[in-house]
Amino acid sequence: MPDSYDVVVLGAGPAGETVAGRCAEGGLSVALVEPELVGGECSYWGCIPSKTLIRPGDVLAAARRVPGAAAAMTGEIDVAAALAQRDYMTSSWHDDGQVPWLTERHIDLVRGASRLVGLRAVEVALTAGGARRLTANRAVVLATGTSAAMPPVPGLRESRPWDNRTATGAKEVPARLMVIGGGAVGAELAQAFRRLGAREVTVVEGGPRLLAREEPFAGEQVRRAFEAEGIAVTTGVALTAVRRDGADGPVTATLADDREINADEILVAVGRRPRTADIGLETVGLEPGRPVPTDDRLQVTGVDGDWLYAVGDCNGRALLTHMGKYQARIAADVILGRDAVDRSSVDMVPRVTFTDPQVCAVGLTEAQARERGLSVRVVAVDTGSVAGASTLGTGIAGTCQLVVDDERRVLIGATFTGPGLAELLHSATVAVVGEVPLDRLWHAVPSFPTVSEVWLRLLEAYGL
Repeated sequence: MPDSYDVVVLGAGPAGETVAGRCAEGGLSVALVEPELVGGECSYWGCIPSKTLIRPGDVLAAARRVPGAAAAMTGEIDVAAALAQRDYMTSSWHDDGQVPWLTERHIDLVRGASRLVGLRAVEVALTAGGARRLTANRAVVLATGTSAAMPPVPGLRESRPWDNRTATGAKEVPARLMVIGGGAVGAELAQAFRRLGAREVTVVEGGPRLLAREEPFAGEQVRRAFEAEGIAVTTGVALTAVRRDGADGPVTATLADDREINADEILVAVGRRPRTADIGLETVGLEPGRPVPTDDRLQVTGVDGDWLYAVGDCNGRALLTHMGKYQARIAADVILGRDAVDRSSVDMVPRVTFTDPQVCAVGLTEAQARERGLSVRVVAVDTGSVAGASTLGTGIAGTCQLVVDDERRVLIGATFTGPGLAELLHSATVAVVGEVPLDRLWHAVPSFPTVSEVWLRLLEAYGL
């Protein structure tokens, strides 16, 4: 294998794969370096296994809302089958099925830990032993992702807590699970394990509410749903100490208000940190362990020569798989000499929290829009107010809200909460990114009877 390539990509997660594939399809020679599995965090320890574990509980909850179908819900989830499906979806943590995609595009996979060692130069400590030095004629792309953050709470690390990898790879469901962190990862896994059979689940969030980055009503609705399912939620109280009794004994967590919570396992889901501590950033004048700063062409700022790029979670712009893939396409186009810029990673990010109710949002929240001094008007309707929701069963609840820039009369943010609304989000994303005038959007007629009729109700609430 040659040591010189047009492009060298560090990290074979979704962002790294995408930039490598697009560059290769554009006629460039590409080396893709990966120390673990091709497919990355999302495929094996994040989105894919977590949503697979969430799905059985979602299906049963949906059936229980439907008169007639609810009467058939007499058994329990087959946990062994659910875990086996998770194993199938992750290929039992083997990437044999992913590698042919690279081979078909003539992308050279280099397995090992990589680091920058100077101008367009990468050194790889090969998994099989030895080392290789790779040089890039055009570009080096950083796509190293993130790992779970671990707060410096006394005794926490020593208690052998779960992180997202441990949780999504669990071999059994603990009887008692404590979740530290009420963001998307913590909320999703808390409900998933409760529905898979955990007898006690407790969520501890140090901030004032769940899903703090979304509209306040979203976190409150998720909290009410959790408590109705027997999930205990504590907010506004910090974790101060953790201890585990013996090698495999229970865990005791102490909170700032002196309460103690006992569990069999403790899952830490308080955020992510960029995997940039040991990739040689210091050799190009950047600070290791920090998000890699980029401009809107995904070129790393502070490095001369326009040869270094960073895409996906490691640049800190928008920590979501789909945004990393979007950035990867832009970076590849820039490398290929095309005119491309990132227009969506700041104000137009779509995101879904796969709890029940789901929280689906794009763009700015009301608070963010007002902080920017925009002339904002907010309209909202109940998710269950349209006939399409009623056909899904009884008790369909939630909120659909639009944040409108009233001066331009365009949508700048939207939030939909309710069961199974994720597929509704893309229509809002199109409206936000396309800056579709509301007067024009009014002519996009929703089919009847679908939940998308909320669009009509929202525009009517605006006055159209």
